[in-house]
Amino acid sequence: MNGSAWDERAPAGVLAGAAVDALRAADARAGGVYLNSRTPGLLRLAVLAGLPGPLFRPWWRVSVDRPFPVADAHRLGVPVILANATEAMRRYPQYAAGLPFQFGTLNVPVAADGRAFGVMTVLCAASADAGEVLASRERLTLVADGLAAALLRRQAVGRTVTWDDEPLCVRPPAAGPPPGRVGHLAWDPVTGAVTADEPARALLGLAPDERPGTLDALARTVDPTDAQRLPALLRETAQGRPPPRPVQLRTADGGLRLLELWAARSAPSAPVTGVLLDPGPGALADGAADLLPEGVFCLDRLGLIVYANPRAAHLLGAERSRLLGRSLWEAVPWLNQPACDEHLRGALLSPEEPVHFHVRRPGPADEDRGSGPRPYEGDWLSVAVFPGPDLLTCTAVPANRVPHAPGGPVSAAAADAGTEAPARDAVASTAPLYRPIVLAIALTEAVTARQVSAVVMQELLPAFGGRRLAIYLLQERHLYLAWETGFPEGFLAPFEGVALDARLPGVETLTTGRPIFFDSMQQLADAYPGIPLDATEGARAFLPLIASGRPVGSCILGFDRPRSFSSEERTVLTALAGLIAHAMEKAQRYDTEAALARGLQQALLPGRLPRHARVETVGRYLPGTEGMEVGGDWYDVVGAGDGLALVIGDVQGHGVQAAATMGQLRSAVRAFALGDRPPEEVMGGTNLLLIDLDPGQFASCCYVRLDPATGLARAVNAGHPPPLLRHPDGRTHAVELPGGVVLGVDPRAHYPVAELRLEPGAILALYTDGLVERPGHDIDDGITALRTTLAAAGAPPERSLADVADRLTATARQATDRPDDIALLLATPLP
Repeated sequence: MNGSAWDERAPAGVLAGAAVDALRAADARAGGVYLNSRTPGLLRLAVLAGLPGPLFRPWWRVSVDRPFPVADAHRLGVPVILANATEAMRRYPQYAAGLPFQFGTLNVPVAADGRAFGVMTVLCAASADAGEVLASRERLTLVADGLAAALLRRQAVGRTVTWDDEPLCVRPPAAGPPPGRVGHLAWDPVTGAVTADEPARALLGLAPDERPGTLDALARTVDPTDAQRLPALLRETAQGRPPPRPVQLRTADGGLRLLELWAARSAPSAPVTGVLLDPGPGALADGAADLLPEGVFCLDRLGLIVYANPRAAHLLGAERSRLLGRSLWEAVPWLNQPACDEHLRGALLSPEEPVHFHVRRPGPADEDRGSGPRPYEGDWLSVAVFPGPDLLTCTAVPANRVPHAPGGPVSAAAADAGTEAPARDAVASTAPLYRPIVLAIALTEAVTARQVSAVVMQELLPAFGGRRLAIYLLQERHLYLAWETGFPEGFLAPFEGVALDARLPGVETLTTGRPIFFDSMQQLADAYPGIPLDATEGARAFLPLIASGRPVGSCILGFDRPRSFSSEERTVLTALAGLIAHAMEKAQRYDTEAALARGLQQALLPGRLPRHARVETVGRYLPGTEGMEVGGDWYDVVGAGDGLALVIGDVQGHGVQAAATMGQLRSAVRAFALGDRPPEEVMGGTNLLLIDLDPGQFASCCYVRLDPATGLARAVNAGHPPPLLRHPDGRTHAVELPGGVVLGVDPRAHYPVAELRLEPGAILALYTDGLVERPGHDIDDGITALRTTLAAAGAPPERSLADVADRLTATARQATDRPDDIALLLATPLP
């Protein structure tokens, strides 16, 4: 499909077309597109093809800094390919724990003209054929590039290219005949003309030569209860607001039809096209399955029930008319539970073998079924799901009447006790363990309290549908806010620093060690009269954070709507609170060590640089924001005879050990420089000292001995990025020094000397790799970008040297995540 055709579509049409084209390109049955949202650093699933949206709600949102394939493809700007589950577990254990099924995935950036819009992803059969995977990647890249070009054109004319809604769910290209009769119709709101092909006219009950012609005529073909709704749906679609899912209609003779609508382009009063589908039993051997003694129902790949025999309706406790054309979770609400979701995901993603599981049906005391048929007596159903390219065929029988069950019948005692007795070939559900596993893996990668809190927000909130999170940590018998999101600005301020004797749920959950759940804000207000409440009416969960019997703090989850918490959810949330508490306790220890390392490093870095009548120097240091937040970068300016020694270095690693090694190296270099030793001897002696110390670390270093009177500089380099030299006329280049190996590796290492001359007004820039290195990008590109910035920054006297240093570090200073610390040293000879 060419770009101009895409430009004529509404955003939904652009994305839906791209997703379907992606499935064709990669010969896949499922996939989608993630786009940037209005929330910085957050991708949202914009379109999902071939899979039901509700089953994949935990993956609707992906933080770009999480170790997930989609996030890495977006952040690094490179395709991420996982040929099978083994490779997924090796490279992305958190992702594999959440979707523990046999499939492969291709993730390709959607980017154009230096702008990253999102990621196109497809899920396909696991493969060991590298050539086949690479060919699929190339075809998928072409589709992703086409979508990126369309989005770029939309952005150029001021149209939206972000996504903040629920994902669109679209059907994949059919692998075989459609499950029922399908027809197509269209309406032009400008002329008022309605056109319908022959299958659509037949589905509407019209004669072969009869055509609806107008919107009023079309409305007369459906049941009077839908006659007004149908024109309204078409008008809303023409204005760019198509219904998010297929609409159920009844024809004049009572037949059930499904109608999907979309606008042909995004302009007002756009032509509307639609697909009319008959989901009735004629699609399945003319209703032969109606006669089977076991329950049979079929789902399409979006989770809609397209067939159910009378026995299935009886066992599921719903009229057939209420099943057909509706999603499984809407038609049979009690199947909306983690165990069922996990098995259906497995059937959709690993279609090689059928999936078997047992599910407990609610009894009359559990819910009111209204006037629908009563399910078969007995608490459990044995369900089998048989995957197909377009349909999932499901069978259901009472669990205490399983024919040929290897494990025998389910005992009445087991049913009364509420325990499950599945057949031996049943697949055990991992759903109750899923979130603890995923959260535990994610928390192992979080080091600071801020990172732990971010993981909880990204993993815990979406799993339970929460919108608000607050984490309080205990310090000297008072609770202090460590993280919050979603609450109104300033709402939590009155709770800051509350003592442990305050009567508040966040305090009492910690002092009693018991979680507290409120189904609504009214329940909370009744239990704690006078407590400040925000504007929502939603539920709240207060969880104690206790690690190894020691109180750490409390966690508050907030929901926008009232809801109840099942016993399973309460158990899982309590277990998750324990994981969070242990991670927070570990983070507090790291924060203590980081504070010690920061103090040590600040003490070792020069408080101020020495003044010289002929040379001006400026230094900058930015700590990293990940891990221990301190590293071994340092800079120094030392008087050396009648000249100056300019030094910059970087010790491998982070933390107290790196800071201590840095201090020892800085002292050694200063001692050699104060004795005005030649540069090659300074570097050689420092190398031997580091080898003798044997800290298990190495370091890079650049040492420049400058003669201010002549501007002559003699430099040596031990594996460090090359200095940059800006001439007074603005020309800037990297100074290529003859290389020596890093310090601490080879006792016989030789460090050759290079000479260069600095004119008055020139700027020499020494820096560490944290300033020029970005994941997924060549360091040479970073050096080129820094050189360009230095060339444009100006020089004294037009711009102060301090201003130049600030410009060179501006981008790094504004970044919220710096994986490495940064050191910068500038020097300029004065006239």
